[in-house]
Amino acid sequence: MRRAPADPESAIDPEVGPAGPDRPSKSALKRQMHDLQALGQELTELPASRVAKLNLPEPLRDALAEYRRTRSHEGRRRQLQFIGKLMRQTDDTPIREAVAAFKLGSAQETLALHETERWREELLANDDAVTRWLNRFPDTDAQQLRSLLRAARKDAKAESPDQRHGRAYRDLFQIVKTALAATAAPAGPSEDDEDHDD
Repeated sequence: MRRAPADPESAIDPEVGPAGPDRPSKSALKRQMHDLQALGQELTELPASRVAKLNLPEPLRDALAEYRRTRSHEGRRRQLQFIGKLMRQTDDTPIREAVAAFKLGSAQETLALHETERWREELLANDDAVTRWLNRFPDTDAQQLRSLLRAARKDAKAESPDQRHGRAYRDLFQIVKTALAATAAPAGPSEDDEDHDD
């Protein structure tokens, strides 16, 4: 006896599963579980001060504290699975936002550090950079800046390759970092905004 060809509409959708459209499939549940476990891992990497600001349920807070106390690899792995399980019963939106904000802050700090180092190297390399710097940051004490540059250049000539940089080199970094941080902070409308108001 020949079987009738399967009706394509009655085929089981792997995303929906045999239970119907109201219940996710085992694959979807497994992906969700792994996603929550990965989010739990990122949550464990947040500083305790940031975790404290989140409105987490007490069992999840306790599980995070236990994870931090656990030293063995296997113990941490099991505790992370437990954290993932607890997160299924928790609203993960604020956690995702906190993790994203932390990552964004770290990225911005890294970019600021690189920009500070780039400026310091340019200032040490040529005097045209000093002129550009003073035009862009007129509040800089020009005499102090030039004095630090002279000292840092002199130290660089005397240093051996494996020797630490001198104090002037580090002080120059602090001046550049402070000036860049001051301009990064919002201080009212920019000149560009004023130009567009015409």
